[in-house]
Amino acid sequence: MYRLISKILFRFSPERIHNMTMKILRIVSFMPLGNKVLEWLYSFNNPSLEREIFGLKFKNPVGFAAGFDKNGDYYNTIAALGFGFMEIGSLTPEPQPGNPKPRIFRLIQDKAIINRMGINNKGVKYAVGKLQKCPPKLILGGNIAKNTTTPNDDAAKDYEKAFSLLYDYVDYFVINVSCPNVKDLTSLQNIESTAEIIDHILELRRYYDDYRPILIKVSPDISTEHLDSLLDLIMISGIDGIVATNTTRSRENLVTYRGTVDDIGNGGLSGAPLFRKSIEMVRHIHAYTKGILPIIGVGGIMTPSQAKEMLDAGASLIQIYTGYIYNGPGFVKRILKMLSGDGNANNSKTNSSKIS
Repeated sequence: MYRLISKILFRFSPERIHNMTMKILRIVSFMPLGNKVLEWLYSFNNPSLEREIFGLKFKNPVGFAAGFDKNGDYYNTIAALGFGFMEIGSLTPEPQPGNPKPRIFRLIQDKAIINRMGINNKGVKYAVGKLQKCPPKLILGGNIAKNTTTPNDDAAKDYEKAFSLLYDYVDYFVINVSCPNVKDLTSLQNIESTAEIIDHILELRRYYDDYRPILIKVSPDISTEHLDSLLDLIMISGIDGIVATNTTRSRENLVTYRGTVDDIGNGGLSGAPLFRKSIEMVRHIHAYTKGILPIIGVGGIMTPSQAKEMLDAGASLIQIYTGYIYNGPGFVKRILKMLSGDGNANNSKTNSSKIS
């Protein structure tokens, strides 16, 4: 059914469909038994799927990556879709509109998306207001970043502000220094800038009674030498884990006509072409840290078998986003069935490969 629906949906602009989907989710969340119906359709529970990572208990290892629910409007409805956890954000201290439209583009032949949203969000205070009114029903991460107008020299102050405002309302944090869609943000991945941000955040955490794990999200485009330096810093600093990876600037090995890709221009690419790059980075991180550092593996997971492959490569947890867009709301359930050994998931790789 979703294959038929997606052919209609994909005729509209990605951002328009995203906003329509969010409105539908909002309507469902207010309907009597709406979330219960979603749970019945899309959830799958099995004790074998449970994980304890960072001191947190996850009902399953499949999460929704940051970017879908930027402002914390829909997390409890999304919880009914079978996810074990999710991230809101990226959130910045002050609201910002992001980049001019159009800013999301589908590469259907490649099962990919290019976005240059520019971390558009309503600001961390808006999300806190939502969380105060409606406590989350799943493990919730807060993905934080600096405002675009804040100079990199002052970036640590922005991360501190977002961190402190959000601290009492989320279960863990992800420091986003790797989004390719904000000018100079990836420059914060240099060791000096990252160390400064980490030092400020870890010092601030000491003053809270409850412990919140802190992770760093890295780009798939950094060199192995740079990654190893970051891992050395992470391992000695007290950072709890790493999210690998963000979207990529690379346009290698795409099937889509090159002229179309060039016309789209800048932006971070996600989806199927990213998978090998992401899983190799996860594999390297796992080996380099001797399996000590928890990893959330994300990037290009398009089939249940790829989800398992990412976990086998060393990821403690995984996240999906573009794979969910191309496979539909039943994707999480198919992944969970495969991971639990349920035979009904055997055909899910075949089914998802037919989407075009």
